Amino acid sequence: MEIGFHDKTVLITGATRGIGKQLAHDLQRLGANLILTGTRPEEIKKLNENLQKEDSRQNIRYYCADFSDEGSLLDFVQELRKYDRIDVCINNAGINRINYIYDTHLADWEDVVNVNLRAPVVILRDVSQTMKRNGYGRIVNIGSIFAVISKEKRAIYSSTKAGLVGLTRAAALDLAPHNILVNCVSPGFVLTDLTKGILTEAEIEDLTARIPLGRMASAEDISNVVIFLSSELNTYITGQNIIVDGGYTNV
Repeated sequence: MEIGFHDKTVLITGATRGIGKQLAHDLQRLGANLILTGTRPEEIKKLNENLQKEDSRQNIRYYCADFSDEGSLLDFVQELRKYDRIDVCINNAGINRINYIYDTHLADWEDVVNVNLRAPVVILRDVSQTMKRNGYGRIVNIGSIFAVISKEKRAIYSSTKAGLVGLTRAAALDLAPHNILVNCVSPGFVLTDLTKGILTEAEIEDLTARIPLGRMASAEDISNVVIFLSSELNTYITGQNIIVDGGYTNV
């Protein structure tokens, strides 16, 4: 069996770093046309300029979109309406604000909710209509193990990721009659540049020792699962939250 995305148009939000960047790389290699987002204007400009220099038959474009800003989100949705086909939608963009619940700022709550939960709802509302017209779609929301477990200072983040799992289950029921499958992939601890910047080597070693598989996930580990769920090989999995954590939540 082969996984291929030739003639498929794939939307990935938050595609300039971490898991989203890995997904963009892997799906480009598999032949997909790509709609990609990031939040830094200069970076987006440079990425699009570099794409123009490439000799590729694929249609790939980066959009600058800050989902904490309603105007930026709605402007991006207007751009999505120009596409006749969006076969796959991967809601990957996410942010975190760490604080105890009793010290939480409402501005932080609003930003995290807007990016992690409101943006996927708004995007799916439009993208699902395009998929419905075409009678085909695959949607994958990128959640977190903190939707099913948590730790101190993660009240806001856990709330939004739990909400994303709920959105996945409900949207799957709405869209199943139209051959649109909706799933959530919830990563555990992923060894990205961001993780390396936040945690010390000692903290990474301590965390790794508590993971049954004995290592943190790579971005590729997460990408592989998302790509399967997004592909035509997935014909019957929908409404599921698939945890990819090396067994951490079972300890």
